[in-house]
Amino acid sequence: MADDRGAGGGHIELSGLSKWYGQQQVLDNIELVIESGEFFSLLGPSGCGKTTTLRLIGGFEDIEHGSVRIDGVDMRGVPAEKRPVNTVFQSYALFPHKSVADNVAFGLRFQDCTKAEAKRRVGEALELVRLNGFESRKPHQLSGGQQQRVALARSLVLRPKVLLLDEPLGALDAKLRRVLQVELRSLHREVGITFVYVTHDQEEALTMSDRLAVMNTGRIEQVGVPREVYDEPCSTYVADFLGLANLLPAEADDRGVQLLGVEVATATEGTRGPCTVLVRPERVTLVAPAEGQLRARVEHVVFAGAATHIHLQVGSSALQAVVPNDGAALAAVEGGEVGLRLAPDALRVLPA
Repeated sequence: MADDRGAGGGHIELSGLSKWYGQQQVLDNIELVIESGEFFSLLGPSGCGKTTTLRLIGGFEDIEHGSVRIDGVDMRGVPAEKRPVNTVFQSYALFPHKSVADNVAFGLRFQDCTKAEAKRRVGEALELVRLNGFESRKPHQLSGGQQQRVALARSLVLRPKVLLLDEPLGALDAKLRRVLQVELRSLHREVGITFVYVTHDQEEALTMSDRLAVMNTGRIEQVGVPREVYDEPCSTYVADFLGLANLLPAEADDRGVQLLGVEVATATEGTRGPCTVLVRPERVTLVAPAEGQLRARVEHVVFAGAATHIHLQVGSSALQAVVPNDGAALAAVEGGEVGLRLAPDALRVLPA
């Protein structure tokens, strides 16, 4: 099924894309290129414009300012059903009275497709999402994860060049979400088409994306591969939104960076004056008090399974360390003191 679907298609270009609802601007001059076959995520908090962007690509909102092009074709005025796009929403909207097979086949009624061809394509789609043998079940006989897979199969059976996914895992429990994150990524590799995924969940975006865009109040703050955006955020907003972050006030001068009363070396060059230093909690190393660059008081120790979250106080600044529960890390006791060691490549200097 992958061979006859996505090769060479699904290139998306957004240019000068803006949108107003009444007097409120919800998108502000979005410029973005999504390559054919990418798994691309739009990440941001509620109200940042990510779903509006998705709806403009899908044809569910009118393009008023700017353009949306898919494989070079301007989508202005092209209705949703005429675009090479299909959408999976958070509410799967399955027909409760129809079987799994009939739900998946529903969209094929509007294509020039024989009954034999439709049956073959439904079987292939259900095989892709690992629901062989579920053809005759009704939606109420399925788990939440299985219903989500039916919704995916219903979209994939139409062989779109682009699959839009609007927080499709949001209604599932945390453990099932993690399982389906991996399955979605595997499915994307198999079908080879462009996935555009909307989420507010940083873990989802980091786990699944080839690239991602972090959005804020209708604008794109940063675009890049997950590791680049996580390790090298361009702003305190991106740093704070994408994962846990210690953001500490500092002062940079010719001698280096003054952080929490001590001079530290960083891998960032060229910054002068007031700034903010980012250090991810997993890059804070706990050592004996006399061996660290900083001394910290342990406020709280929170066991979280594979890791322990340690809340620390250095003077008037609070920060957090995350240490793996592998038996190698220094034991921290609430009310006690520890030393903190910060490697230069763990510190990123951001504008204040």
